[in-house]
Amino acid sequence: MSDLQRCEIRPGRLVEWTLHPAAVGAARALPDDVRPPAYVQESHIRTARSVREDGLFVPTWLGTAFDMPGRIELDVLQGALRDWMLRHETLRSGFRWAGDEMRRFTLDADDVALHREDVGEFADAGTLTRYLQDRFDVTADALTWPNFLFAAVVRQDCTSVYLAFDHSNVDAYSLHRIAGEVHELYAAGLAGKTVEVAPVASYIDFCAGERTDADLIDDTHTVVSRWREFIARCDGKLPNFPVDLGLDPQGPLPTQKFLQEMLTDDTDAAAFEAHCRPYGGSLVGVLAAVALAAREISGLDVYRTVVPFHTRAKSRWADSVGWYVGGAPIEIPIEHARDFDDALRMVRATLRENRPLARMPIARVLRLLGADFRPTSPDLYSIVSYVDSRALPGSDRWQELKAYGLIRVSYGDQVCAWVTRVHEGLQFACRIPDNDVADKNMRLCMELVGERMVSVARQDLAVRL
Repeated sequence: MSDLQRCEIRPGRLVEWTLHPAAVGAARALPDDVRPPAYVQESHIRTARSVREDGLFVPTWLGTAFDMPGRIELDVLQGALRDWMLRHETLRSGFRWAGDEMRRFTLDADDVALHREDVGEFADAGTLTRYLQDRFDVTADALTWPNFLFAAVVRQDCTSVYLAFDHSNVDAYSLHRIAGEVHELYAAGLAGKTVEVAPVASYIDFCAGERTDADLIDDTHTVVSRWREFIARCDGKLPNFPVDLGLDPQGPLPTQKFLQEMLTDDTDAAAFEAHCRPYGGSLVGVLAAVALAAREISGLDVYRTVVPFHTRAKSRWADSVGWYVGGAPIEIPIEHARDFDDALRMVRATLRENRPLARMPIARVLRLLGADFRPTSPDLYSIVSYVDSRALPGSDRWQELKAYGLIRVSYGDQVCAWVTRVHEGLQFACRIPDNDVADKNMRLCMELVGERMVSVARQDLAVRL
C-alpha cells in the first residue's frame, strides 16, 4: 500500500478515461434499482455528507497503480478497461437521494462506454502527481457519480496506469487484483482474443443479501449486546489507537500523513509466520506484536481495537470487486502477557470468540444502539488490517511492474494501519494525524513491531539450525 507521492510517478503524456457523457445521461433516466446499499456504503456516503456539511472536503478514494511495459496501444487498453468494468456491476451503480433516503441505480452493461481525453505532456513528476491527486479528489468522490477515473501516463518504453475509485465500490483486496486482470485483458486484446471467464458475482447482490440479514436483528440481539458492552468499556466511543497521537479534542479535524516501511524481509516473514501458525497465523502475530508495542509505549492494561475481516464467506464472491469488509471488537489483556507466546494465546482466544461479530455490519449495530454516533471524521475507529497478497494473480511481478494499492491521505483523527504480506516480506503502512507526537509514537510502534517480528523469526531460525 502506498500514496501517490510514493508510487514512482514519472513524466509522460497523460490520457484519462471517464464514463462517456451519453452513459451518464442514460443513468440519470434510470428507474431505481430495488437492491439497497450495503450498510458500509450508506455509512460511508452519509459520513462524507456530514463532514462536507461541516465545511470540510475530505477525499477518501482508493486506487491502484501499475506499469505496462512496452509501447501501448491505447484503443486496446481502453477496451481492456471497459471489459474489466463490465465484470464488476458495482462500478456502474450509484446512489441518489430521495429526501434523506439513498436509492440505488444501475447502468445496463450495454450502455457502458468510456470517454478518452488526451490531457497532454507533463515534464515534471511533481506537477503530474499534484494534477492526478486533484483530479482523483474531484472525480472519485463519494458524493458524485460517476465516482471513478482511469488514467495512463504514456511513454515510448512503458505506460503507467492509475485507477481511482470512491471507497464505496472497492476494498484493499479488490485493488490487489486489478493489475493482473487488466494485464490479462490487454494481452488478449492485442492478440485479438477474448478472455473466457465465468461471470463474476455482483457486489450489489451481496449488498442486498447482507442488508436483508442485518435488518432481521433488533437491539436485543447478542451481537448488539456484545458491541454495547465493548463500547461501554471504551468510555462510550469506538477505540482509537492506544498511544498519544497529539490530538486536540476541541480542535478541527487534523490533516494526516502517511508512514510506510518494510518490517521484515521474506526469510524473516516466513519464520515469523511459522512461529505464529500454531496460534492461528500471521494476523494473530501482527496483533500480538502491535499490542505489546502499544503496552511498551503507553503502559496500557488492555488493548482494544476493531479488527477488519473480509466478508467473502462464499467462494462466489472471491473474484468480485466491492467493499467486502466487516469488523470485530477485540480486547487483549496485554498487561498479563509474560512473553510473545502469551500474547499470541490471548489474541487467538479473543479472535475465536469475537470474529463471528464481523458478519454483522457495524453501521447496523450502531443504529440499533441508538447512540449519537454522528460522524465528524471519515474514520469511525482505528484499525490494524492484515492481508496476505502472495496468492493473488501477478503478485510476484508487483515490484517489476511498480504495482501499488493507493490510499488517499487527507484528514482524520484515527490511525488506520495496513500490514501486507508480499513476496518480499512484511510491509507496514498507516495514515496518522500529522503532528510531531503522533509521528514519534507511530514510528516507535513500527520499530517495536518490526524488532519483535525479526527477533521471533531469528530465534526460531537459530533453533532449527
